[in-house]
Amino acid sequence: MRGAESQQPAPPAAPQAGTSQAGAPQAGAPQTGNNAPVTFTADEVEYDQERSLVTARGAVEAWQNERILRADRFTFDRNTGIATAEGNVQLLEADGQVLFADRAELTGNMRDGVVEGLKARLAQNGRMVANGARRTDGTILDMSRVLYTSCDLCADDPEAPPLWQLRARLATHDQEAKRLRYRDASLMLGGVPVLYTPYLSHPDPSVPRQSGFLTPTFGSSSFLGGFLTTPYYWAIDGSQDLTLSPTFSTKQDPALGFEYRRRFNSGEIQATGSVGQRDGAPGEEGWGGHIFSRGQFSIDQNWRTGFNLNRASSENYLRAWRYPVARQLSSDAYLEGFWGTEGYARIDGRAYQGLSEVDDLGQIPLVLPNLFADYWVGRDRLGGYLSADIGAFAIYRDEGTDTRRIASRLRYDLPRIDRFGQVWTFRAQADGLARWVDDLDLAPNFASRGTATDATGNIRVALDWRLPMTRGAGAYGTQLIEPRVQLVTGPSTGRQTLVANEDSLDFEFTDANLFDLNRFPGRDRQEGGTRVDAAFRSAWFFPNGGQLEGLVGRSFRASDESVFEPGSGLDERASDWVGRLRLSPVPWLDLTARARLDKDNLDSRLVETRGQLSLGRVTLGAGYLYTDPSTALISTRERREVSGSVQAQITRFWRGGGFGRYDLELDRAVSAGVNLTYEDECLIFDTRFAKTYAEPSNRASYYPSDTVLLFRVSFKTVGDFGFRAI
Repeated sequence: MRGAESQQPAPPAAPQAGTSQAGAPQAGAPQTGNNAPVTFTADEVEYDQERSLVTARGAVEAWQNERILRADRFTFDRNTGIATAEGNVQLLEADGQVLFADRAELTGNMRDGVVEGLKARLAQNGRMVANGARRTDGTILDMSRVLYTSCDLCADDPEAPPLWQLRARLATHDQEAKRLRYRDASLMLGGVPVLYTPYLSHPDPSVPRQSGFLTPTFGSSSFLGGFLTTPYYWAIDGSQDLTLSPTFSTKQDPALGFEYRRRFNSGEIQATGSVGQRDGAPGEEGWGGHIFSRGQFSIDQNWRTGFNLNRASSENYLRAWRYPVARQLSSDAYLEGFWGTEGYARIDGRAYQGLSEVDDLGQIPLVLPNLFADYWVGRDRLGGYLSADIGAFAIYRDEGTDTRRIASRLRYDLPRIDRFGQVWTFRAQADGLARWVDDLDLAPNFASRGTATDATGNIRVALDWRLPMTRGAGAYGTQLIEPRVQLVTGPSTGRQTLVANEDSLDFEFTDANLFDLNRFPGRDRQEGGTRVDAAFRSAWFFPNGGQLEGLVGRSFRASDESVFEPGSGLDERASDWVGRLRLSPVPWLDLTARARLDKDNLDSRLVETRGQLSLGRVTLGAGYLYTDPSTALISTRERREVSGSVQAQITRFWRGGGFGRYDLELDRAVSAGVNLTYEDECLIFDTRFAKTYAEPSNRASYYPSDTVLLFRVSFKTVGDFGFRAI
């Protein structure tokens, strides 16, 4: 038979190439699914009519639906329905998995059978070898004397054992449940058994998620003693899952952690939390817990709503049970709308929880409601840009200032470039504020009166002039020099000490806000009066995309009016010097420095530098930070720190690194850590050590104390094994 399909038995014929159906259907509707006929092609096909035996030789390829069988020789007995494949047997499943065998005897339209010398290629580089196997119902594959790995064989010595493999006396691959189960299994590293278990199960490598126990984590800590965490993952359905993580320890009662995730058509929610014992932690007793959660949902094309809920029993509880620690936790619920890039609106309520030992809980605010909306009008006929916003909030404290405020701002920018290349920009900004304040004499304001009601406004008008001048440097790129002067004027405002301050407490004068019309970060403090800002910027842009860029500038006020706090750099008529410098001549070098220097003697008030150097496989980083004492922080001492880091790709599979920060004022380390990782196609070994050092609590720690030593081994497609010492 050549180039045709046979529906009925044919008379004996000489061997020849062709296409045939081993099991022809009866008259009627075509059969599909597992009852569909098996069609094959081969170089030679013979049919023994007396024995009802079909034999195919040479490049045999048989298929039924999406299942394909390839072999050197194929025999099909139509009386028994048994198909036998021999020589380089390959069975390709619909899900992409491939089975190799020396010989296969199949029944039920290739769904069931017995296989000798099985080799299987699974998803994610999974590989399996067995002496023999039996498949039942087309989905259950029982195997004997099994080896499984996801490692590649050594190219120089293919006979050498892989880096790791699972060896088992029996194994079952349930293709419907997508699960691999082993009995009498051993984990072998480099051919050496290191772990035995009577039973082991893991998902089929083709499965992205499946219910079951995850790899346990064990370790030790001073609070827990020896501990073991055995997480269980529950794939509830296609849109939600839950992970329960009980922890058993030698010193404490069992604790339970959880993580829940769910996706909806319009959004998602995620929550992590725990319940555990607090006895034994410093200053703690009884039971505690925590929850970190968030959710977000789209209402329509413009509006969405969401929440963030974060609460914990205490900072010590989080540290003791090894959960992420922050100095404060914030929670909110919000509704926000977007209209392209032009419009935005939001209403929310916010609550905070202080976790530091020095926090005064009575001074922690509750914000309800908080409203904000802004709109960018776009470019007008003159070429200017107008934007407007409005906001309102109410803040309540048990033992502090209660503030209700409404604020609005209009801003207009009109740029012009004259025939000499000068860039002139006219700017105008108008602010309006109204407040109702109780207990102004309490934290954080400590004013000389208790109750206040006020309505204020402020107008700032500026003319900004820049003259960018460039020249070509031939093969060395382009050079730029740019002087800039801005004149800003408006009514005087004074120190505003009798006005509640909620959003302008943390102020820092740098090159980033030198030309802002109001250099306070919020609206509660308004800068007034007349001033002149001046800066000089220069840059060299290299053809390879690198650059050398720098700026230096300062500000001059027309009056001695006290607007800013002493030591801010703007408290006198002439400001401190601010500047920045960036050097990045090549892709592998990047140096940046920012500074604020005293106007009289050029003493450092703020210095922040960082650098990164990439040398092929090695990347080096370094930094330096110096700041003057700040009234916005509890600690009023100087900060002077150096930091450094190194990351290296040691070999193709090994990488490592380290980091450190050192406080030069206290003459001690702030934090330090090292890491070493091995990763190839089948294994990840990761070890990390990190330690941060705490100041005494009565000195308002900058650095939360923590020490972590972590070992993690991940056998890809099987699971992770971790050890954590604290």
